[in-house]
Amino acid sequence: MAARFLNNVRVRCKEGCEDNLIVVTKQWVNPEGMLDAYWAKTGEPSYCFVGLWESEEKLVAAKPQMIEHLNAVRDFFEELSPELGVTDPVSGPVIIHTP
Repeated sequence: MAARFLNNVRVRCKEGCEDNLIVVTKQWVNPEGMLDAYWAKTGEPSYCFVGLWESEEKLVAAKPQMIEHLNAVRDFFEELSPELGVTDPVSGPVIIHTP
């Protein structure tokens, strides 16, 4: 099944916390409905998470599990801005997929 919805979260890791972030994140178990999960290193020390989902409903249902994971890694992140806090999340329906 192709992903119908995705979420993306941008973060910036505190100095010295990148290895801890990777260890904790490797232990993450994808919630029901998450088809795939990717972490990309987008700079020093920036990262981007992308989750591919069966549907928006599955993403909404998994929010408690995702918040629990964020709480486990929150101390590893720098504040992006006073408005955003430590994450810059966005989500939406997939409109184009080119395999």
